[in-house]
Amino acid sequence: MVAKSDWHAFSVLVVDDEIGMQTILKKALSKQFGQVHTAGTIEDAEVIRQSHHLDLIILDINLPGQTGLEWQESIASDSRNYDVIFMTGYAELDTAIQALRLGAADFILKPFNLENMLQAVRRCMDRRLVERTNFALQREIEKNNPIEIIGNADKTLQLKQMVAQLAPSNAAVLIEGESGTGKELVARGLHQLSNRNGPFVPLNCGAIAPDLLESELFGHTSGAFTGAKKGREGLFRVANNGTLFLDEIGEMPIGMQSSLLRALEQKAIRPVGSEKEIPVDVRIVAATNRNLLEEVEKGNFRKDLFYRLNVLTVSLPALRERKADLACLTEHFSHMIAKEMGLKPIHWAHEDIVAMSHYDWPGNIRELKNMIERCILLGKPPVDHWSGLQGNTPLHQETAFDVAIEQKETECSCMPEMDVYPEHWTLKEVEKKHIITVVDLHDGNKSAAARQLGVARKTLERKFKEWSEESA
Repeated sequence: MVAKSDWHAFSVLVVDDEIGMQTILKKALSKQFGQVHTAGTIEDAEVIRQSHHLDLIILDINLPGQTGLEWQESIASDSRNYDVIFMTGYAELDTAIQALRLGAADFILKPFNLENMLQAVRRCMDRRLVERTNFALQREIEKNNPIEIIGNADKTLQLKQMVAQLAPSNAAVLIEGESGTGKELVARGLHQLSNRNGPFVPLNCGAIAPDLLESELFGHTSGAFTGAKKGREGLFRVANNGTLFLDEIGEMPIGMQSSLLRALEQKAIRPVGSEKEIPVDVRIVAATNRNLLEEVEKGNFRKDLFYRLNVLTVSLPALRERKADLACLTEHFSHMIAKEMGLKPIHWAHEDIVAMSHYDWPGNIRELKNMIERCILLGKPPVDHWSGLQGNTPLHQETAFDVAIEQKETECSCMPEMDVYPEHWTLKEVEKKHIITVVDLHDGNKSAAARQLGVARKTLERKFKEWSEESA
């Protein structure tokens, strides 16, 4: 078998009504997989599928109640991002054909040799490893593609126009905006659209210890300080003929600001421990989520450095000011994250975008991306997290995303008591009443209702169309 580290990021679900079979497979697979879930019924399996990301399902066909084949057919409309290995003790041709039609990766007959099962698992996981490796390589290639600012809201279009207008200049640029608005993305866009042929070099000024920041920027000579056994080029020299992006410039210590100002004015740097100045040709793009003028008044930021950096200014709008971009941003991040994970593209329903538009996104685009990633990992659409916040608790007052999830999961943890249907009702009338009740429970979200009912959304759409035609 392969080493544990190869499959440790993968998760598997074993569905079999025999406890002994669950135990054997869990013991064998736990040596390779990071997570091994087990279930004895389709109901338990569906709970696990809804709440966890899965890479592989080992599924017994003959289960009490709903069969494995029926379950897979009922969820076929969902985005399939896992392989399925079917198990059965009955070698019927029709059953095998149906399993293959449902996209089975393999078909194992009981009783089986454990090594045969592990070989089938290996084939699935090796193929998935290759897919993820290819996606990772493609991601590296895409990093060299032109930076694109996503969105068509008025403020976004104005931002794109300003970036294109300022990019050819060699003047310093100060990017202002709240945390998470995409300041580094804009800085990269300025660099890529410029005529500079050097690299783009980012540095977060708040992430470097103050006593190391000078060496990080300007470099140092051998023996310049304790532990400096050999010389080092600073980021100014690395970024020569390119762009140096100084993120969170407001975090830079006041003593270091004077050294930076001198380097900008002289267009030369002096490595720590050296007496010689080295000329550099670097364009500076700085970014901050602070009000630097207020920092100047407080004495936390040098006025002369502020004016030196603030030759050109780009102000990034908060996400709450460009909610028209939510749909395309959500689609962009969903595809990007799915690719990074080696999963199939995710398409959210219209209800998901509507639910997100009622939130003010204090964490801006970074918060949106993190939420989408979390939804993909949990296998839950955004509306399942956000619809529970409507009503007494305004969305913009929530400060923690976990609170939103916890509240929604508490509300939907169990179905309300259903009305007792009259005995004279036909099965068709009971079905209609039950479907409408579940749809109402999910605030009209047919995608969420379909998942709970175990049917495709198209089935619900067809039912509602039939009822509408009957009442016409």
